Amino acid sequence: MAIAGPASSPPPFWVDDVDTLCRSMDSTPAGLTAAEAKQRLQEFGPNDLARQRKSAALEIILFFTNPLVLILLLAALVSGVMGEYVNAGLIAVIVSLSVLLNFFQAYRSQQAADRLRQLVVTTATVLRDGGWLEIPQADIVPGDVIRLSAGDLIPADARLIESQTLYVNEAALTGESMPARKEAQSSIASTALVDARDAVFLGTSVVSGTATAVVAHTGRQTEIGHIAQHLAARPPQTEFERGTHAFGMMIMRTVILLVLFVFVVNALVKHTSYLESFLFAIALAVGLTPEFLPMIMSVTLSAGALRMARKKVVVKRLATIENFGSMDILCSDKTGTLTEGKIALEQYVDIHGDTDQNVLLYAVLNAAFETGIKSPLDDALVHHSHPDIARYTKAGEIPFDFLRRRSSIAVQDGSGYLLVTKGAPEGVLPLCQDFERGGKKALFQDEDRQIADQTFRRLSGEGQRVLAVAYRRVTHNARYTPEDEHNLTLVGFAAFLDPPKESAAKALADLREAGIAVKIMTGDNELVTQAICCQVGLDGTGIVLGEHLDRTSDEALGVLAERTSVFARVSPEQKNRLMRTLRERGHVVGFMGDGINDAPSLHNADVGISVSDAVDVAKEAAEIILLEESLEVLHDGVLEGRRSFGNVMKYIMMGTSSNFGNMFSMAGASLFLPFLPMLPLQILLNNFIYDVSQLTIPSDRVDNGYVAKPKRWNINFIQHFMLIVGPISSIYDFLTFGVLIWLFHSSEALFHTGWFVESLATQTLVILVIRTSLPPWKSRPSRTLVAGIFIAVAVAMVLPFTAVSSALGFVALPVPFFIFLVV
Repeated sequence: MAIAGPASSPPPFWVDDVDTLCRSMDSTPAGLTAAEAKQRLQEFGPNDLARQRKSAALEIILFFTNPLVLILLLAALVSGVMGEYVNAGLIAVIVSLSVLLNFFQAYRSQQAADRLRQLVVTTATVLRDGGWLEIPQADIVPGDVIRLSAGDLIPADARLIESQTLYVNEAALTGESMPARKEAQSSIASTALVDARDAVFLGTSVVSGTATAVVAHTGRQTEIGHIAQHLAARPPQTEFERGTHAFGMMIMRTVILLVLFVFVVNALVKHTSYLESFLFAIALAVGLTPEFLPMIMSVTLSAGALRMARKKVVVKRLATIENFGSMDILCSDKTGTLTEGKIALEQYVDIHGDTDQNVLLYAVLNAAFETGIKSPLDDALVHHSHPDIARYTKAGEIPFDFLRRRSSIAVQDGSGYLLVTKGAPEGVLPLCQDFERGGKKALFQDEDRQIADQTFRRLSGEGQRVLAVAYRRVTHNARYTPEDEHNLTLVGFAAFLDPPKESAAKALADLREAGIAVKIMTGDNELVTQAICCQVGLDGTGIVLGEHLDRTSDEALGVLAERTSVFARVSPEQKNRLMRTLRERGHVVGFMGDGINDAPSLHNADVGISVSDAVDVAKEAAEIILLEESLEVLHDGVLEGRRSFGNVMKYIMMGTSSNFGNMFSMAGASLFLPFLPMLPLQILLNNFIYDVSQLTIPSDRVDNGYVAKPKRWNINFIQHFMLIVGPISSIYDFLTFGVLIWLFHSSEALFHTGWFVESLATQTLVILVIRTSLPPWKSRPSRTLVAGIFIAVAVAMVLPFTAVSSALGFVALPVPFFIFLVV
């Protein structure tokens, strides 16, 4: 099979006409067979921009590139060269075990995240074996024929076969914010991508219209694939990532100061050997550094993601969980969030509000033959009992778009051709020159327009969504365009009811109690919005309209956005401006949407939230997918996110305070002891056993009080906690030093052994205090956490009595020491 070259090699595929391109790819406008597609998928690989996942061996090697790990391995090598073979071997073993454990847990977490991501696979419509099928986008191959409609993500680079009023958002590829008009022309001479009006490209999305196209390139051979290979764009940092970076910088500064101090004291003041001083200082650095933090975070967040998935919340990116938990403002449309999302046709009336079967007939004609954007209003019309439309045949279509806010269908009946238009009353009424009532036409007078407006407002005030329905006689044309929508005859209004969810009022109250303010941002009119909001307990009296936002300065908008709960008739640009203003004022903003025009807001919010049946472009832009469109599900997910972050913070607070306390004690003891307070190897072993015991933290319970309000990183608090609680914990260490020296008259080996056991026991058991602010009987730790803690303490106590004790530098401890330890 001869396939055209990559999109970057001349000539580009859009220069050829459809027949030439199909012949070069051994395809036809009738598409491929399943067998051909399977063979091509093996040849070209999946239609995916993701880079090949690194092999397990390479992943392990990358874990070994951690600077502290490299320094320790270098120290082991130097020890080996100097004849300290046992010491060198044990250091290497402990470091290797830490790295392998880190890799294993991180790999399991990534596997769990990948399985969750498969729950929200993007699909595309292709022509296979003569029929249209929905398949995963990754299975698209060159030569496939695809069908596109409003709201679809374009799954590959393709040449248009036919199109109908097709507009595509190519901002991701060209940077042009306005939708580009696309037409299935015979050929284009220009090789410039911006001139490719007969081609569509992966990474862009359909704003309006319909089309079929033949796929030319997939995956990394697409235009955006070539860009991705040269520029691996990193997604914007989440607040969680910013917090971990700031935390890492704080630890780095502390480590550097401590290492320099200890090395100078031991090597230059006490004249301990440089190698031993260096090893001791590096071991201290390892002891202070929470090197298992990435693993603990991965394990905790993936465990949280799995719990969230069981509650119908799928997380596409683990770091998003913390943002989800720290969200304090949720912006959302009302449809499906406050309402059932199950729209039913309630009324079909003329301008005076009287039931009229012609309104139903024309509305159903438009809905039944429409092939553009998929609307629940159309479904409600088609599924409602209606007059027989068998005698009508479709003659053309002007698809819906968000600028016109209407769609038109040309149909043929026995007497000629009709252009039937339905859409938002604001977009249809100005095009009407007369109206029809009781089968008779009359010119629109000012009085009639007032009556029509009153009927529209009355229906809207009852919480119903209203479409205006109009028509006009036309001649047969090969193609109809928006210019044909003029001099229409208004038939009347179709009114739909999407009742409020019974659970919406309670869910809103739960979110308020959880510290999350809900702000409704809808393109609907203020009358419908106010009626629904009042029914679910939202303040609908102070609604702000989109036109008012355009007249408001950025400074005033910030105050207005914080004080206002409901915004109506707002455009996507206005939603973005509101969210940007709220973020600039220090809020963590989530946005929940499922429509085409929601995609920019989903992308720009701190947390983009969509639903499983949303349009492709919305699901792709979102970071969190709800398997059920419900504020209750979202509330449960937020609490799980906070629990996950709470367990991460337990590890950080415990690790920084107890580790710093131990290292502070070692640094202090090294000033007056004639020997090192603990051997470098023993510090590493102590740190390894301690870290392994902390792997059980993700299983721990989190206090209800902790998840009651949004939680965010507070580096200053962590630093103060470390600097205050750490030295306080050193009191126990210095007490142990005194007992070992003055009561037990310890040798160097006994001192090392006694402090090893005491330090591991105290810094491990302190999690029972740090994990909660409540009394122990009111906040019980998980059984797994308790088991992990006491196993670690038991291992520390038993080690001095094992066969490896001498190799580790330990000696058997006297029984009175254990009595002191318990006390």
